[in-house]
Amino acid sequence: MNTAALDWSILGPAFIAGLLVLVTHIPLGREVLRRGIIFVDLAIAQVAGIGVILAHLLAWELAGWEVQLAAGGAAVLGALLLTWSEKRYAAIQEALIGTLFVLAATGGILLLARNPHGGEQLRDLLVGQILWVNYRDLWPVGALYAAVLALWYGGCRRLGPGGFYLLFAVTVTASVQLVGVYLVFASLIIPALAGRLWPPRAAHLVAFATGIAGYVAGLILSALLDLPSGAVVVWCLAIAAVAASLLQPRTD
Repeated sequence: MNTAALDWSILGPAFIAGLLVLVTHIPLGREVLRRGIIFVDLAIAQVAGIGVILAHLLAWELAGWEVQLAAGGAAVLGALLLTWSEKRYAAIQEALIGTLFVLAATGGILLLARNPHGGEQLRDLLVGQILWVNYRDLWPVGALYAAVLALWYGGCRRLGPGGFYLLFAVTVTASVQLVGVYLVFASLIIPALAGRLWPPRAAHLVAFATGIAGYVAGLILSALLDLPSGAVVVWCLAIAAVAASLLQPRTD
């Protein structure tokens, strides 16, 4: 157990990144559960990942605006496709979302098949490198999330599927590059599930408390045990959600 790894200069930016993700993903996650389109974030995240992979193959700088444009453009195209499919094939929308996810996931594998570092790049995209985040990375993401929340609570929820999918695509694009695909999905769905059966006024607080507990425990354990942070945080989020469900007040 490596207690020297508990360095706030490393864990601090990672924790703040987690908080930023939770602030936006919890309300979006509750909407995803309400709509019954659980895998939409995985699909959009994988499509955004295709944009990142293409930018890598073109040797664009990781932090450059070209990568952000490629990832965002791919995610927006995915969002427009899902908006169209929901209007035309609403009865099978969840199946179409799953199909888009698997096509994007396998497309990424094919694009990286001849890249000697392809396996490492794919792992970083999926699991993320949250401990590599620094304070400089957080300012633009924080500004974007603030705009997303302003639009969300300002009435974007009433714009229909198109507004939801586009807002979702922009948010997930930033989140994937910050924490990885798996942690994006976990942050969106697991806290929302934790608060689902609580009284309405408490549900949001329970979801947020679950998310904070998962990130704090996951980051500390990953540092102490020298394990991949993203994967550990996902498991800690799940454990925190189980604890929240056990603490749920009885209704009988």
